[in-house]
Amino acid sequence: MPGLVVQKNLARQLKSLPWKQIPVLHRTSERGHGREEIRAVQVASVNGLLFPHACQVVRIRRRRRSLAEKKSTGEIVCAVTDLPAEQASAGDIASWARDHWKIENCVHWIRDVVFGEDARTIRTRNTSAVMVSLGDIVRRTVRALGWVNTASARRAHTDPATVLQLHGIT
Repeated sequence: MPGLVVQKNLARQLKSLPWKQIPVLHRTSERGHGREEIRAVQVASVNGLLFPHACQVVRIRRRRRSLAEKKSTGEIVCAVTDLPAEQASAGDIASWARDHWKIENCVHWIRDVVFGEDARTIRTRNTSAVMVSLGDIVRRTVRALGWVNTASARRAHTDPATVLQLHGIT
């Protein structure tokens, strides 16, 4: 529980910063997938946070508006980094926060659609974790062999003899 207390206190500390006086250093606007999204990034150098080695705090305000319904939603996300301003600008941090989802979505799609991870009903001991690990091994192996499409690579290697040959076992 001490970790949760530290997180709550850190969140309180971040919320109490004078965000109204901190300028927006980076702003982006995108349209796609039936919505418009505007992101505003504020960054400030800090000392004395309840986060060891913290150099900067970041606040990203996202506003999404549905193009069809004209309905909008918003959220504010705060982050802490140990990188100083010389190594991480507001634009860099915004890009990293955004690109994180590209990686996450790609891997999740492969795990869920190609390997059916979410549909599995295996619940015995560590079997679920073993299946995830095997799927990751397959995903990495086919990528290392130059396959771009994991689904087609999986279909091409469903024959046990081909799989053994692939790993040098004949």
